Amino acid sequence: MLDLEVVPERSLGNEQWEFTLGMPLAQAVAILQKHCRIIKNVQVLYSEQSPLSHDLILNLTQDGIKLLFDAFNQRLKVIEVYDLTKVKLKYCGVHFNSQAIAPTIEQIDQSFGATHPGEYPLPSLIGRTVSDCQAAVYNSAEQLFHLNFRGLSFSFQLDSWTETPKYEPNFAHGLASLQIPHGATVKRMYIYNGNSLQDTKAPLMPPSCFLGNVYAENVDVLRDGTGPSGLRLRLLTAGCGLGILADAKMRVFERCVYFGDSCQDVLSTLGSPHKVFYKSEDKMKIHSPSPHKQVPSKCNDYFFNYFTLGVDILFDANTHKVKKFVLHTNYPGHYNFNIYHRCEFKIPLVIKRDSADSQTETCTTYSKWDSIQDLLGHPVEKPVVLHRSSSPNNTNPFGSTFCFGLQRMIFEVMQNNHIASVTLYGPTRPSSQLRTSDLPQ
Repeated sequence: MLDLEVVPERSLGNEQWEFTLGMPLAQAVAILQKHCRIIKNVQVLYSEQSPLSHDLILNLTQDGIKLLFDAFNQRLKVIEVYDLTKVKLKYCGVHFNSQAIAPTIEQIDQSFGATHPGEYPLPSLIGRTVSDCQAAVYNSAEQLFHLNFRGLSFSFQLDSWTETPKYEPNFAHGLASLQIPHGATVKRMYIYNGNSLQDTKAPLMPPSCFLGNVYAENVDVLRDGTGPSGLRLRLLTAGCGLGILADAKMRVFERCVYFGDSCQDVLSTLGSPHKVFYKSEDKMKIHSPSPHKQVPSKCNDYFFNYFTLGVDILFDANTHKVKKFVLHTNYPGHYNFNIYHRCEFKIPLVIKRDSADSQTETCTTYSKWDSIQDLLGHPVEKPVVLHRSSSPNNTNPFGSTFCFGLQRMIFEVMQNNHIASVTLYGPTRPSSQLRTSDLPQ
């Protein structure tokens, strides 16, 4: 049984690991993988057809804990303990829930107390933001009694209508003014940011979660008259200061990389990649014109993989210059899910009208393929079907994706119409030509 420390408005964890509000999904998964012998039976819950309409949830079924991540920024928004019988909980080093201590309302009052007079709003006011002090709310529809602190909320189940709490005037002090059945225990506990669970949002990533990495706040695709020319990245990092303020110092800066930049240019601009991946021999070259005339290369093109930026950069094996960028959206249900952090990109699209004038629209990480087609028109060529598998004998449980080429860009589209990745390639290729070697790797 896990023995965890509760820190309101911040975290749930122990001396070895900690789930912190605002932490990225990949870090939470890394914790679960590292401690897989202790934390078992983890479910990943998401909406397959509408991944942005519901939170992404990691459900620790053996421990009665749910981690709710914002569907857009994929940072931890709410920590829910839905079965307190499966876990030990303490606050300021003192247990308020264990096999020997029941989390009754008296125990919660003793452990957390009230620093201000309690406010007891009527049921019609449920869901509204309350002040920083303690507040108690009764939901008659669910027969739940909610006890709220800043960044922390407890829900008590009342078994019958006769147990409905009676409210006293707002000037009453403490929980003693509520006539709650003796021994009523907590059914659920929530840790969140702010005053209201209903209005909470995932906070910014805390400096303690950077762990020396650089993250991309957003990525703008630069373009010239013919198509994409490079990337402008707004980067975040923390922990670079000196002394005791090292973890509190956060830096924001911009960097640009372009097609044709050398390997050394990219290293000096973005730093070392997390991984270098060398492309294997192109198995699809049989589909190219006169494949028997192609001279085999003695070396292979290679990628710089920047996982925390959500970006891959491909270099030519002979010139060692940038020839391709790949931007990853990290949607659940995709083969590469959780390898890359979500790239928050903006791509300007040139819309040509009947007249000589043209206008520019913007494609983002959350744009759907239908809306992009409405702007750019349907591709002339049929899409290329992209299959992925970990080995020749294994199949991809998420199914294939479709790749469309437009304006020197390749859009990889999932079956739910969301964009899985966008590949940008340089001016050496015609914008209407789509080759298998250009596809995301």
